[in-house]
Amino acid sequence: MHGGGSHGTAAAKHSKRLAIALGMTATYMVAEIIGGLITGSLALLADAAHMATDVVGLGLALLAIRFAARPATPQRTYGFLRMEVLSALTNAVILLLLTIYIIYEAYQRFLAPPEILSGPMLIVALIGLAVNLVSMWMLMDGSKESLNVKGAYFEVLGDMLGSVGVIAASLIIMFTGWQLADPLIGAGIGLFIVPRTWILLKQAVNILMESTPANVDVEKMTASLGAIPGVTAVHDLHVWTITSGTDAMSGHLVVEDAARWREVLREAQTRIRKEFGIDHVTIQVEDEAMRSAEAQLGF
Repeated sequence: MHGGGSHGTAAAKHSKRLAIALGMTATYMVAEIIGGLITGSLALLADAAHMATDVVGLGLALLAIRFAARPATPQRTYGFLRMEVLSALTNAVILLLLTIYIIYEAYQRFLAPPEILSGPMLIVALIGLAVNLVSMWMLMDGSKESLNVKGAYFEVLGDMLGSVGVIAASLIIMFTGWQLADPLIGAGIGLFIVPRTWILLKQAVNILMESTPANVDVEKMTASLGAIPGVTAVHDLHVWTITSGTDAMSGHLVVEDAARWREVLREAQTRIRKEFGIDHVTIQVEDEAMRSAEAQLGF
């Protein structure tokens, strides 16, 4: 006995903005590589590498949305909805590896600060900051609904911080000549990214482990279903997330009068939808007398 479910994803609503952000990021990445080569700035080249990671992350996000739109098959009854979560997990791992690289690069620059052209470096970094701010604005709403978009948002956020760091370093070097500003700021950027990346990684793993969504109280759900007139027991209750914005629930309800199963099922579906926001519901209604007989026989 099944309730209706929606197979749309939260990320799909924001695919156009993701595509625009991808185009802007890829274009500026090329410009930043050219600027880094012209100015001799390792900071700009490192930030270009960071933007290359953004391009990969945004590309993965769009790829996941395309897969998620494919219909279900007998082998994949949920279709490709989990591709979004796998993409988010990949983004989180890339971000952690990037953080390690940033800290290592900062250490190398601390040992041997490079000579750079701070003026052109500042101009390129300011343009990069503008591009990142626009991309972040475009992805902000989607990041609240989708892990996939959140992963892309965090990557753009990380690159925005990289641009701010490059700007700060260029200004310090320009006015004081202190070359160590670059590695110190780079290390700070790397450390700032870690907590947000860890949250994203944890959320993705929780979905893959089919953990209960953070916004769902299973005990409250059990009590609500148990309060339906005619229901004597609730068991085998499971709640999990298929992909961002798509939660699912399954469970068994034991009723006194099997003839009222339609009424009980309808009320259960209504409560799950209204109280917990879950549309994909699978509930099995069991007759109390038959269940007691099976228990006595050891079934």
